[in-house]
Amino acid sequence: MPVTGPDFISLQVRDLDASQAFYETHLGLVRSPAGPPHAVVFATTPIAFALRDLLPETDLSGVDQPGIGTAVWLHATGVQEIHDSLVAAGHTIVSPPVEDPFGLTFTFADPDGYRITLHDRA
Repeated sequence: MPVTGPDFISLQVRDLDASQAFYETHLGLVRSPAGPPHAVVFATTPIAFALRDLLPETDLSGVDQPGIGTAVWLHATGVQEIHDSLVAAGHTIVSPPVEDPFGLTFTFADPDGYRITLHDRA
C-alpha cells in the first residue's frame, strides 16, 4: 500500500501559548476542538497544521532556524495584509512579497524561527 501524501504538519515550539497567539493574531488561524493537551491543532484544510510542546529530546535553545531544509507553505487569501501586519508588529520578514507561479508569496520567521511561506494562488 503506497503513501498517499501529507496528512498532518506539526511544529515543536518553545512556548505553546505564545506561538498559538502569534498564529491566531497574525495569520487568522482558528483552533480546532480536536487535539491533545500538549498541542494546538488549527482548523486548516486540506492538511491539519499544529503546534506542540517540545518533545523531551528536542532542544531548540541556540537554534536560530529550526527545521532548516524543510519548507512549510501555507495558502492565504490576504497575503499582503498578513505581510503588512507582521511588519507593523516588528516580526522578521525573510523574503518580501513577490508575484511568482504561486501568486503573491512571501516568507517570514515565526516566534521560534521557523521559516513559513504564504502564497495566495490555490
